[in-house]
Amino acid sequence: MIETKPVRPGEELNTEGLSAFLASELPHICGGIAVEQFPAGSSNLTYLVRVGDAEYVLRRPPFGNKVKSAHDMGREFNVLSRLAVVYAPAPKPLLFCDDESVIGSEFYLMERRNGLIVRGRFPADAIESGNASVNERAKSGDHNIGTSQEFRQKVCRSFIENLADLHALDYNAAGLGNLGHPEGYARRQVEGWTKRYFAAKTDEVPELESAIAWLSDNIPPDSGAALVHNDYKFDNIMLDPHDLTKITAVLDWEMVTIGDPLMDLGTTLGYWMSRDAGDELLNMPFNPRVLMENISRSDLVEMYADESGRDISNILFYYVFGTFKIAVIAQQIYARYVKGFTQDKRFAGFDKFVAALGSIALTAIQRRSI
Repeated sequence: MIETKPVRPGEELNTEGLSAFLASELPHICGGIAVEQFPAGSSNLTYLVRVGDAEYVLRRPPFGNKVKSAHDMGREFNVLSRLAVVYAPAPKPLLFCDDESVIGSEFYLMERRNGLIVRGRFPADAIESGNASVNERAKSGDHNIGTSQEFRQKVCRSFIENLADLHALDYNAAGLGNLGHPEGYARRQVEGWTKRYFAAKTDEVPELESAIAWLSDNIPPDSGAALVHNDYKFDNIMLDPHDLTKITAVLDWEMVTIGDPLMDLGTTLGYWMSRDAGDELLNMPFNPRVLMENISRSDLVEMYADESGRDISNILFYYVFGTFKIAVIAQQIYARYVKGFTQDKRFAGFDKFVAALGSIALTAIQRRSI
């Protein structure tokens, strides 16, 4: 269901070392090894590993990574080992390897989940067949239910409800109580991402730097503590192709911690572009364009407030922070490209993306509205 491609040049795995490791750790499986790559990720690298009839997903840090703590495979493995027990959308991890001689870095192996990841646009056939009620009504000649506002609302509410469910988990009972320090989380995040931005800076983006100053001056009190995903968006979730209102997996847990849940929501809102963002941003793969053009950020916030019962009166701060954080992530990726640590041509224009996000953040501040 998820498209894989041949491994990008320069990102190949040592299949001989990997094959020997898997043979020692998983002696019950046999057969030749084949490796393909999930091409859409822009941080940790994700591969499909086939051994005979068995399929696994392998995660490793990006090539050229100099900051181990930013791509800590052991931490991600340990979190998922506990989280998968209490949160069904979290894939189950299977093996962790810290011996860098095997493939050139530490890595972990996890189960493969199947489902639909939507990047940019809903496939027409999926949107018309992705709900049992859609199928039933199609039999009677109503073929437009898949693109109805009612259906879009259901898909988005499921998306937000799933985030609220994560925030409602008892992280202490799950054995994740030592994952983070929620007190003062918002301030540490603003300060930390500001340092990351200036460490990766390549160009002048005055709008983004104005947003940084505003964030530093407008940090609200802590709104509570919860498990936060920190990169929750549509291309990090997997949908049931038979019912697009059901989520079968949440992916990319590298930034999970305990913190302010509204900071998590802010990141989600930062990815959610409005109609006036322009075609280039609306066509980015973070979320389906058909949803962003018909469901507003304010709609998502209202859904979250309904599901969580949390006070969202300071949502402007969280939205501006989310937009800023995404800009920093893009800047870090662009800096890796500029320095030659990756040759992935997708990243060549990320400087324009950073500038656009800076403008969006500053405009929201000036309008005092998300």
